[in-house]
Amino acid sequence: MKGTVLRRFLLLAMILVVAWALPLLAAQATGLHLSHPTNDNEQRISGDRSTVFVGETLSLKALVRDDSGKAIEGIPVTFYEMSPEERLLGVVHSARSGVAHLDFCAGTSPGKSLIQALIEGQPGDSARITYHIPVRKKSWVLFMIFGLLGGLGLFLFGMEMMSKSMQRSAGSRMRSILGALTKNRFVGLGVGAFVTMLIQSSSATTVMLVSFVQAQLMTFAQTLGVILGADIGTTITAQLVAFRLTDYALLMIGIGFGLRVLSKKEKLRNIGAVALGFGMLFFGMSVMSKSMAPLRSYQPFLDLLANLENPVLGILVGTAFTALIQSSSAFTGIIIVLAQQGFLSLTAGIPLIFGANIGTCVTAALASLNTGREAKRVAIAHTLFKVSGVALMFPFITALAAFVEKLSPGGHVALGDAEAMARYIPRQIANAHTVFNVGLALIFLPFTTVFAKVIFRLMPEKKEIPTHRYRARHLDRSMLDKPALALNLAKVEILRMGEKVKTMAELSIEPFFTNDLGVCDRLHEFEEEIDDLDAAISEYLIDIGKQKISEHQAEEVYLMMHVTKQYEHVADIIDKELRPLARKMATGGIEFSKSGGEEVRAYHLKMLKQVARSLETFTESSLKMARKMEQKQERYVALEGDYRQAHFERISKAVEESVQSSEIHLDLMDFLRRINSYTANIARAILTHSGKE
Repeated sequence: MKGTVLRRFLLLAMILVVAWALPLLAAQATGLHLSHPTNDNEQRISGDRSTVFVGETLSLKALVRDDSGKAIEGIPVTFYEMSPEERLLGVVHSARSGVAHLDFCAGTSPGKSLIQALIEGQPGDSARITYHIPVRKKSWVLFMIFGLLGGLGLFLFGMEMMSKSMQRSAGSRMRSILGALTKNRFVGLGVGAFVTMLIQSSSATTVMLVSFVQAQLMTFAQTLGVILGADIGTTITAQLVAFRLTDYALLMIGIGFGLRVLSKKEKLRNIGAVALGFGMLFFGMSVMSKSMAPLRSYQPFLDLLANLENPVLGILVGTAFTALIQSSSAFTGIIIVLAQQGFLSLTAGIPLIFGANIGTCVTAALASLNTGREAKRVAIAHTLFKVSGVALMFPFITALAAFVEKLSPGGHVALGDAEAMARYIPRQIANAHTVFNVGLALIFLPFTTVFAKVIFRLMPEKKEIPTHRYRARHLDRSMLDKPALALNLAKVEILRMGEKVKTMAELSIEPFFTNDLGVCDRLHEFEEEIDDLDAAISEYLIDIGKQKISEHQAEEVYLMMHVTKQYEHVADIIDKELRPLARKMATGGIEFSKSGGEEVRAYHLKMLKQVARSLETFTESSLKMARKMEQKQERYVALEGDYRQAHFERISKAVEESVQSSEIHLDLMDFLRRINSYTANIARAILTHSGKE
């Protein structure tokens, strides 16, 4: 009986041992593999790279399969924590589904846990998998937002400082280059790219263009080539951002601060401000990159980025964000920062770049709402080019990506290779931005005349009736913080004032020969308008002088105030001296002698030529014309003496008209000579200013 019980016990023990050993024997007989289980969408559900908060539990799963891919039940899977400390977490047998499941409790400190699951005794790496588990505080999202906002603030502040400093140091020269070299649209393309690259602002370039059109220094059609060039110039910022210069950001900040604070030379201080802005820009990028690092394991964010592979959604997101932050360069920088984290593929980045190009048009359109028709035409041209370009390239995003991959280092990068994506995609996105804008320029440049006609139909010429008759039209106070551009607008307004003075000068002679006193009333209205313009321009120039301006710009402010005052003096002589003189002549029934009248008309014509020359001299800063005006002034002073002598000779001969008109004749000639003197003062001031450059 005892033998029977013993035999039964031994048999039962053997059955249990065999049942326990069979899976192990199967594991030895058949190759087993561990992998991260996935769902129907082929997304990992193992817990790998899933964020867990301090002290909370995360479910880790490992799938056991044989060589044929069949799930195996009952296989023991060992889980080890490798860091931050080494410890055995437990051994779990795989369930009927082949999944071994372990609950991992995170520690008390944030960091990164590295966990490994393996099948003991199974050779090869296929029988082990690794889990990367970020452990964070619950407030990590808040601190990430702080980092993103702070980094973006530094980025935008650095870009603004760099742009303003470049405009201060190069704005005046760039204005001259734009005005002199944009007659040819192909040259204008290159000049627009060069100027925008230097001053780091396509908006600043377009503002200068608007003022040139308003001053009739160039036609609207000529500006289109420059606008296309300006779009190319903006891509330089993206190219600079794509360089990994964040390690040198603090060095640039230190050098820039040193030059800005310690240097006594204004040129070096401006260079220091550029370096400081450049360093702040890259330091902001570094802060944003570090703040975004936790998002690498945040699945909702990764799912959102996956949706950006949809080009329509990518364009909409790019347009909205660029319009929101009012800077295509800034949003392009954000795109490149995302790419540096391995978040974006090239095919996802290109639609975002397209959206940034459209979004910058929103900025230009908003800026042109309260401006003249010339500015609105420039905004329409900018928008038309961008939207047409995006529409044209939209069907060829894949082809554009393939072309950029051939041009760029790294070539085609696999979507799952985060390390390669972070290394190569930023440069490829920057190159795609450049290729798009250069291609846009080359395609549209031959058709700028056609575009100009279309835009003129959309925004035809219209006589604008100002709400206040004497209000300045071009003095945009929002440009005061950009002195180089504000000076250009002031110059345009002074030229407008000068044209009115020229009209007054032309009309001033009529009442002396026609007795039309209605002209006198018109002259007085002109003078009131010029007084108001003089006050507005002077105030605007004083406000420019209150900004941080260079010594050269301060001299330019003084020159413009001087020119404004000379034109105001001319208007005063016409209104306060010539107009009463004409009334006196008309009411007294006085007439000039034939010879006397001819001399008056001849000298008046000389005066008109000097006024016209002064406008040309000031418009083009022409030293040749300024010297000519000085020479003419000397001749005209002598000529006035000759005419005075001839008048006295007629009096000595008792010519009746000359005797009656003598006082008016002499006063009139003297006033015309004084007008010549004021216009000659403009020429002398320009020559003096040129000697200080």
